[in-house]
Amino acid sequence: MKIEKLILDMYDVGMIKFGEFTLKSGKQSYVYADIRTAISYPEIFVNLCDLIYSKMSGLNYDSICGVPYSALTFASGIAYAHKIPMLLKRKEAKGYGTKKILEGNYQSGDTCLIIEDVVTTGMSIGETTEVLEAEGIQIKDIVCFINRNQGGKETLEAQGYKLHSITDLYLVLDILYRHGKITADDKAKAEALIGV
Repeated sequence: MKIEKLILDMYDVGMIKFGEFTLKSGKQSYVYADIRTAISYPEIFVNLCDLIYSKMSGLNYDSICGVPYSALTFASGIAYAHKIPMLLKRKEAKGYGTKKILEGNYQSGDTCLIIEDVVTTGMSIGETTEVLEAEGIQIKDIVCFINRNQGGKETLEAQGYKLHSITDLYLVLDILYRHGKITADDKAKAEALIGV
């Protein structure tokens, strides 16, 4: 199974870590998925892009946009490999030149698909959808690699978006445990903090 090998490969290079972590949302976690470091592992990066692209099949969009900064590289890889127009939402507006916060070619009424690496609360995605929607761009679908099962999917769906995830934190923990990468104690500690 492609996802199983990918999770194991990610763990082996340190992209999935166990310990005491504070997430961007402020939540505490015993497991951290550092997906952005995939840029240093071409095979993992390509596999991640392929899985995300396969989740996009059948969805309707004119362009894609990766949530900065983590998902920008995945959106770029997918856009260039599959000749899909891409928009780039900056973290902050430029203080010079055009002073834009959104780069790319688009028109009001276009539909953009959002790409994210990990969804916890959906807060980072909200910062991106707000900018795009202010430009008249419609957003219906969001594709992510890991749904952390911490309320993000429900929050996004309450806002009218559909989240499509490749995997979730429970499956990641299950794969690592079944392959002897983590102990039953590690799995229990991580799962205990998922709903918190």
